[in-house]
Amino acid sequence: MATRGNAETVAVQALAFLASRPEDLDRFMALTGLAPETIRENAAKPGFLGGVLDHYLGDERLLIAFATQAGMPPESIAEARRALETGG
Repeated sequence: MATRGNAETVAVQALAFLASRPEDLDRFMALTGLAPETIRENAAKPGFLGGVLDHYLGDERLLIAFATQAGMPPESIAEARRALETGG
């Protein structure tokens, strides 16, 4: 079971992974309406990290790529999302 702290760490890692993949980052920004210069300020807002994980959960290709790179099972992303939602 993921704690909120662990879930936030996973979400920050997911955001960094997304930032390392320009095409995927462009898609994320297009879907969210964010611009590169506003991601950092929005990252501190409640719900942003959960939204990052939601983005992964809606894109199996990206989810598997991140989980593989991070050395975690894909299911752990969903667990992290639940922990952010419930406060872990």
